[in-house]
Amino acid sequence: MKKFISILFAIILTLSCAAEEKFSIPGIGPVSTIKKVQGDFQFAEGPSSDMQGNLYFSDVAGNKIYKMDKDGEISVFLEPSGHANGLMFESNDKLIVCQMDGQLVSINPTTKKITVLTDKYNGIRYNAPNDLVVDKTGGVYFTDPLFRAPQPLPQKKQAVYYRNSEGEVTLLLDNLKSPNGIILSPNEKTLYVIPSMQKDMWAYPVISPGKLGEGRVFCELTQAEGRDNSGGDGVTIDTKGNLYITSNLGIQVFNGEGKLLGTVKFPEQPANVTFGGPEMKTLYVTARTSLYSAEMEIKGHQFFKKE
Repeated sequence: MKKFISILFAIILTLSCAAEEKFSIPGIGPVSTIKKVQGDFQFAEGPSSDMQGNLYFSDVAGNKIYKMDKDGEISVFLEPSGHANGLMFESNDKLIVCQMDGQLVSINPTTKKITVLTDKYNGIRYNAPNDLVVDKTGGVYFTDPLFRAPQPLPQKKQAVYYRNSEGEVTLLLDNLKSPNGIILSPNEKTLYVIPSMQKDMWAYPVISPGKLGEGRVFCELTQAEGRDNSGGDGVTIDTKGNLYITSNLGIQVFNGEGKLLGTVKFPEQPANVTFGGPEMKTLYVTARTSLYSAEMEIKGHQFFKKE
């Protein structure tokens, strides 16, 4: 009898795992099983795709930026990286990088020349720039929480800033608990901010580039057992305005009205996420020690400066 129960339990567990692997959100995906692209990173973060089909991502603790070319070959792009975290292309010749060592920089992917965009606010270094989004004017919204920052915090507060294309920096928000992921809606009329130490995710109307209206709670993340007020980390968005927020449960997907559509689970806790691939239908996920990919039904939105 005990042997029969053990066998039955094993069958149920196998079926449960198989069902989980095949989980898909209707109209979104994944349309196939999740693939582990490569492991053995120290803390993978900040993926971003260019228009040629290359993917760049950071290893924060490893102090490196990696490049995966369109053929799937992964190589070190930059070392040391200033403990790079969030990455995003402004254009094909400008990769904007949040360096947790205290600055926002631009890197030419061909020459690897680094240009400092901003390293101080009011004459004081930033805490540890974490994540960013580039708007069509070439302005950059970026978060500056406490992770990997000196103590006491140089800026005293954790904040969200905007650097316009002329180099002027404005402090936009300083009232969220560890602002982390950040993204614009496809029409760039809404800015979403993903805090890491609260369950409420926030949305702000963009009155003009770098000028926000009054914020509202966009959604509440589903909480893992025993984690009643944990937040998100990274975020990306598809062409229909659905948000993909990384959390300790996986990637929680919300539509533009803040309704939870479902959660896509990964073998490791995801830190950040982006779309890439030849049709922008591959979801790339940096999750602790590994890079994962999942083929989707829907296209991701890609942010580039308007030429």
